[in-house]
Amino acid sequence: MVDTTPLTRAVDHFADRLRAAPQSRLQRSAAAEALALARELARWAQQVEEPSAEPREMPDAGMFAAADQILVAAHDLAVVLESDDEVAEAVRLVEEARKKAGV
Repeated sequence: MVDTTPLTRAVDHFADRLRAAPQSRLQRSAAAEALALARELARWAQQVEEPSAEPREMPDAGMFAAADQILVAAHDLAVVLESDDEVAEAVRLVEEARKKAGV
């Protein structure tokens, strides 16, 4: 089994920063970046679980749900990751999104 602790830590940190961010920051870009990340992680997990199925897109549940959406998507992905390299790539995506979000 792969150690997904680095992914969990990165996503928890991003989610905490989103929850602490002012509404103006969420409106500017942070929530959109978080939703884009959640969608990307969800697509990745779906491709692993059901490679022949049409990917479903995570809905936009609003800026105040963005933190929860990245947590759910990352958890689903963590369950199906098979290598340390995949974990490192997921962490890289999370960190890149966090920086773009400015939180």
